[in-house]
Amino acid sequence: MSDDDSDDEPAVELGEGPAVEGAPLSRVTARLTWGIEHSTVVEREGDTTIRTPDGPRELAAVMDGVDETYFADRHEFEAAVRDVIGTGPVPTE
Repeated sequence: MSDDDSDDEPAVELGEGPAVEGAPLSRVTARLTWGIEHSTVVEREGDTTIRTPDGPRELAAVMDGVDETYFADRHEFEAAVRDVIGTGPVPTE
């Protein structure tokens, strides 16, 4: 397969509709290295707006509700954050 065969179009069609404000939690966790301290997460990513079922929220505000001081891996971190923000569909408007 040559480079001439590639299209400039995205491989997946994106739907029409309003954009979703904030970053997915998985994008934030991908930028961090594990294990990591609570304070380091806030220092590095606290100003990042994440998507939640209640609308976009700043990660630092969410982390105020997390009691753990250290996260051994991304799964532990994501579980702690989801305990605070909940799970469910993210509003688009």
